Amino acid sequence: MLCTVLAVSCLSLDAQIFRRRSVINKENLELKLKIDSLLIEIEELQSTRSAEDSIISEMLGIYGENEDRQLEYTQEVTDSLLSLWYVHRQVGQSRADEEEMDLDSVKLSSNVSDSVLIQRLKKMNSYISLPFNETVRNYMVLYSEKMPTKMGHILGLCSYYMPIFEDIFNRYGLPDELKYLAIIESALNPVATSRAGAKGMWQFMYNTARSYGLKINSFIDERLDVEKAADAAARYLTDAYNVFGDWCLAISAYNCGSGNVNKAIRRSGGKRDFWSIYPYLPKETRSYMPAFVGAMYALNYSKEYGLVADGVQMPAYTDTFEIHRNLHFEQISHVIGIPMDELQNLNPQYIKNIVPGNEGTQILKLPYNYSNAFIDRQDSLYSYKADVFLDQKTITNIKNGTDGERITYKVKSGDYLGKIAAKYGVTVSKLKSWNHLRNDNLRVGQTLYIYRNGSGPVSSSTSKSSSSNNKATAASGVYVVKSGDSLYKIAQKFPGVSAEDIMRYNGITSDIKPGMKINIPKK
Repeated sequence: MLCTVLAVSCLSLDAQIFRRRSVINKENLELKLKIDSLLIEIEELQSTRSAEDSIISEMLGIYGENEDRQLEYTQEVTDSLLSLWYVHRQVGQSRADEEEMDLDSVKLSSNVSDSVLIQRLKKMNSYISLPFNETVRNYMVLYSEKMPTKMGHILGLCSYYMPIFEDIFNRYGLPDELKYLAIIESALNPVATSRAGAKGMWQFMYNTARSYGLKINSFIDERLDVEKAADAAARYLTDAYNVFGDWCLAISAYNCGSGNVNKAIRRSGGKRDFWSIYPYLPKETRSYMPAFVGAMYALNYSKEYGLVADGVQMPAYTDTFEIHRNLHFEQISHVIGIPMDELQNLNPQYIKNIVPGNEGTQILKLPYNYSNAFIDRQDSLYSYKADVFLDQKTITNIKNGTDGERITYKVKSGDYLGKIAAKYGVTVSKLKSWNHLRNDNLRVGQTLYIYRNGSGPVSSSTSKSSSSNNKATAASGVYVVKSGDSLYKIAQKFPGVSAEDIMRYNGITSDIKPGMKINIPKK
């Protein structure tokens, strides 16, 4: 009897243990699912933050609308080249049509058969792989048949800009086809500006531009310099190709950053071709490569579709001059007779209409037919109304950012200093200085004052003693990023400094590149 009771008790205990294990296993499974879900959300958040620092990840679309541009250029662009302004704004609206159509889920009608499209694509003999599928087909039809007016404008601009890009890309041994990326980036608009702060024909964000040697200050923004920005784009694409070994992936990285492409590769199980990682790329990047193929196809077969290039009033020949003294566009225009709009369109990098020769040698581009007049009248040129256009107060105000360029910004949910700084192309330290912030904490609804191009009034804390400023600068180390580095690895080299400290101090994200210089905050 006793044995029976013990046996029953043992069975009951085993049952309890089994039930308890079942409960624990269930709880563990639920916990694991919650953790996995949380990790996915964290990864998506990191992906979003990383995308904000990519070259054009925050563009409104393939062409991008340029609403912010009016803040700097509306009053100057007036006469013969004013038509270009409206061309680019009109082209910018095309993305809305693409989004409404959802080119992944529809088939655009065309009188040209798929077999002909495939044959034409092959005849292009592109160095870059140009696959054909439904998505690519839709973009081929869209660019070649559905927007003839806009493509006529682009064709007109191509006649002027494409030879410049061909020369630069050939210098780096890059495929000529990469020149068509400028169409997808900006519709060949040198002063294009996205909501995220990407600027120029090649849509560089502030930090990326600086890391590739483009100068940005109160007077100059070389993201708007057609040749220098194209040179930087060529170097970026070279770096991306060296990482991925595939031009389609390198092109994708230009859009969303190498970090997002690497994530897509991991999620695809290690596959390294565009269409294998396509579902795992950010949404805007999925359309980027097909749009590139579509634009290239339309331009190569423009005659077959009756696309006619618009006349573009850009000089056939230009001459360049070295400028060693401050010179205002108004001085050139009045003395030499060159229209202001021509000066601005040939030299868009001088954002204040001033060539800052006093800051160092600068390059000025002029229509060739004005070259002799410029050389012959230089003495009168520099003295003409210099006290009006180049008075010391004007120059000082520009340097200090007090020339009407102040922006009032209201902090929104999800904002942090690094994100805001990157958006407006300034550093976190300046953002804190202008707003007298003692720490990195922000609150929703808080007002921040931002000065375009990174200049602004000197705060009382920084103007007390230049020697204290020098001491602070010297105490902050500068680290040059090496191949294989991450912010976490770099932070480990400096006791007390975290990766987040470095990102906030420099106003950058985790997407860093070899050769990039990073300031290390003192702890």
